[in-house]
Amino acid sequence: NKPAGLLTQAATAGDENCLDLAREYIRERYDKKGNVYLGLVHRLDRNVSGAVVFARTSKAASRLTRSFSQRAVQKHYLAVVEGDALAEASLKNRLGPRPEGRGVCERSDGKEALLRYRCLGRARGRSWLEVRLETGRKHQIRAQLALAGLPLVGDPLYGARARAIARPALHSWWLALPHPIGDRGELALTASVPEDLRTLAASLGWVIPERPSIL
Repeated sequence: NKPAGLLTQAATAGDENCLDLAREYIRERYDKKGNVYLGLVHRLDRNVSGAVVFARTSKAASRLTRSFSQRAVQKHYLAVVEGDALAEASLKNRLGPRPEGRGVCERSDGKEALLRYRCLGRARGRSWLEVRLETGRKHQIRAQLALAGLPLVGDPLYGARARAIARPALHSWWLALPHPIGDRGELALTASVPEDLRTLAASLGWVIPERPSIL
């Protein structure tokens, strides 16, 4: 369960990051000697919190990477956005790098980006969403919701800063994926919602759901 503000993987030497911290945890937990293998199979933006999956063997890494690339992983997020969202919607865009630099935008030569969302509540000009991510593009949820007129609360890159939360109000909440080893069925993983997002949700009278509603 990656906290907001922590890199998934180091960008430059010496950066504190989730991958190295997880390696050190495994070294200590299982009294490993020498190098500890840990495979990176997907990422979250630095200021997004929630569930990240790593692979402890190269075989598992290969299989998990394939599951993500073949869209065999269910990825559900919780988000708070500016604006009154529809009860539910599907968004489809083509995203690519912004010509002026940081971030992504809609462009004809971009990669297809697909997501679905369901509105869990509305209050004071904001909406509480469950998002199911169908593809895995850079900044996808942040960019697609902004393009739909629903920028994330606290996201200065695609919307604006907010007093209520000091980072984009987005959390990788629930993942379901085929077990990478043998015929062991499906893994369902839930990452508890952090305090800043809980506080924001509570201030708007919303409740954290027990499980996903978008199938």
